[in-house]
Amino acid sequence: MSIADNAGFDRRAIPAGAFETIWTAPDGHAVRRIDWPAGEGPCRGSLLFFPGRGDHYEKYLETLHHWHHQGWWVTAADWRGQAGSGRLGADAVTGHVADFSVWIDDLASFWAAWKQQTPGPHVLAGHSMGGHLVLRALAERRVDPAALVLSAPMLGFHPIGLPASLLHAAARLLCLIGDRRRPAWKWSEKPGQLPEDRSALLTHDLDRYADEVWWREHRPEVAMGPGSWGWVERAYASMASLERDGVLEAVQTPVCIVATDHDRLVSPQAIRKAAARLPHCELTMFGSEAHHEVLREVDAVRDRAREAVDGFLDRVLPAQP
Repeated sequence: MSIADNAGFDRRAIPAGAFETIWTAPDGHAVRRIDWPAGEGPCRGSLLFFPGRGDHYEKYLETLHHWHHQGWWVTAADWRGQAGSGRLGADAVTGHVADFSVWIDDLASFWAAWKQQTPGPHVLAGHSMGGHLVLRALAERRVDPAALVLSAPMLGFHPIGLPASLLHAAARLLCLIGDRRRPAWKWSEKPGQLPEDRSALLTHDLDRYADEVWWREHRPEVAMGPGSWGWVERAYASMASLERDGVLEAVQTPVCIVATDHDRLVSPQAIRKAAARLPHCELTMFGSEAHHEVLREVDAVRDRAREAVDGFLDRVLPAQP
């Protein structure tokens, strides 16, 4: 789909034909989802997308629209404890989870039910923390997609010159000496407002960044701030689980990764290392032209990223005549 094809899409409205519902996890927790059944013509299959930490699926409506236009049945969902799926911490803005296995369990249950409800083949996709979680679920054989798509996956935090093991130990100590649910970093000088320099971490496209602000204003329940110290400590532990010898090497599913070497949130080095370990991985890395949210970048970058994903899907899951 060209830029012109997408020019009339309203990024600040739920598309006609898409519907929002609630999925109830086995323990009764309510998780928000959106489904967009395939339109006219042959259906390519179904694609399930999960956003990153502190994200909400409204940010990715334009990307979902593109995949829908390509003939996929598209579904996206929040993670338990963020956006419109409740909170797990002590307040309404700090992102907390007891352990990342909570999300892996949710994903496995959601996946099993979703596969029964949607046409195959089935593709799983995730951005940032979502990318980490869907890759971990695949590595642990909790899900069985025909293909996996990752956008700037959180496989390591942006390096600051200290070993991850030392930083993990520091996070464990901070969890022991205080409330694990307290925020791990400062959000803004004014509570509830986004930091002024946040857009410089995410995207060069100020209009697309403004879409997120608009959704936060019109759906206040999706707003989230820093992660908790508990989240940080469990993130280190979860990322370390994928670094063990043989874990990624055993993944036989085709994987596509789009990311950037100028990411200031997650580690480009960790992404490159993981891509080299995955037996069937296609990696597209951008440079200074892209920030963390590659799929929400300026058109020149975003078009290249989605072309990489489309080409990958066409090769591993070609459309049936």
